Amino acid sequence: MAIPLTPSRFGSSFSGSQQQYGANAVSVADTLPSIDFGFNDLRDRMAQFTVRFDDFIERGRKRVLEERNAFRMNVTELEESQRHRERDISGLEVRASEHAQTLSREAAEMEEMQSAIHSLKEQKEDHSSRRDALREEVSSVQAQIKHRREGQAAHQRSLDAQARHNIPELRFWEHCLGLRIDGTGVEDVLRFVYVCVDERDPEKECWFDLNMGGKECEIAGSDPKLEAENVEEVQEKLNESRELGGFLKGMRDLLLEAVRA
Repeated sequence: MAIPLTPSRFGSSFSGSQQQYGANAVSVADTLPSIDFGFNDLRDRMAQFTVRFDDFIERGRKRVLEERNAFRMNVTELEESQRHRERDISGLEVRASEHAQTLSREAAEMEEMQSAIHSLKEQKEDHSSRRDALREEVSSVQAQIKHRREGQAAHQRSLDAQARHNIPELRFWEHCLGLRIDGTGVEDVLRFVYVCVDERDPEKECWFDLNMGGKECEIAGSDPKLEAENVEEVQEKLNESRELGGFLKGMRDLLLEAVRA
């Protein structure tokens, strides 16, 4: 390869030689062989290199621009994707919050339902206890009613037997002594009305009420008013003997004494 030499270097040497030896002197450079440094080839090669370098730079610049644009596009896509994901995350957070609220409401409703079920069970147990108590009370009342009915039936049979015994005597009293038996409008209470008791007024009625609804007969009232001691005495004899004839005679005597008094 030829070594390039700058013209300034040889020019200065040649100028000095001319000054030293004069214009007519033989130059040493003239005796040297001519050398071809290839400047034209070097310029062509440098020009080609410059073209290739500029092309390289241009291609590099285009590649950098393309890569930068691609990078920007990628960044834009990533940002858009990130925004989409953020929106998705926000939507998921909202759904998660709604789901949590739904679970909370369902848990509260479940607790309320369990409380209501527990309350209903307690009410059912209470109603069952009350039902059993009412059944026992009904059974007890039914037993008492049955016992009372049996007692009333027995008492009615006794009264019927006594009535059959007293019917002839009652008819005698009604026919001969003007006795009349009326109702009072009160259950189990009869009114015995006498006439011909007051000698001054034979048509005047004297009466007494007899309550036969209890275990023992009881004088409920009279007209004229009778002494309580005398009434109790006659009443006790009736309850002991169950003889209605003697009782009616005794009550007529008490009414007669009251009228005379």
